[in-house]
Amino acid sequence: MGNRLSKIYTRTGDDGTTGLGDGTRVAKDCARVEAYGAVDECNSTIGMVLAVREIPAELRRVLVEVQHDLFDLGGELCIPGHRSITDAHVEKLEQALDEFNAGLPPLKEFILPGGGAAAASCHLARAIARRAERRAWSLAREESVAAEPMRYLNRLSDLLFVLARVLARHETGQEVLWRRDRTAG
Repeated sequence: MGNRLSKIYTRTGDDGTTGLGDGTRVAKDCARVEAYGAVDECNSTIGMVLAVREIPAELRRVLVEVQHDLFDLGGELCIPGHRSITDAHVEKLEQALDEFNAGLPPLKEFILPGGGAAAASCHLARAIARRAERRAWSLAREESVAAEPMRYLNRLSDLLFVLARVLARHETGQEVLWRRDRTAG
């Protein structure tokens, strides 16, 4: 395969438009660009989680696979009519969710984002996955979008929550719990 990016800047976006994967020019703030942009942000934040050296190998493997899936999902959103994400992708997330959640104690309080660098980054990725899902639903109200990307993003945010719990326990031995009964001051 030849070079995909031989020139990084093109100046074609200086007018507030960008090119979709099918060559169509659209506004940089249109729903489709917002959706795949949020997916890219989520993928980048997962990269922050993976930048922490000391994370469990199985967790690392799952997150790298998710990054590949998110790249495909972003491509699906960037090319109208293109399909990449299937029920099998969603099922794979559900399996990982079940496996990682099985070793965690039941929640009795809400979890605050934190716990260590990887756990906090994983919480950030979870919040961005939720935003990506909202942006994908906004796009689906305007244009035809398959259901699988939204289902994938919904399960991904759940998985990232569970992985953040695993990472907090791995990094600091505990999770940061919200305290309902704290006093102000």
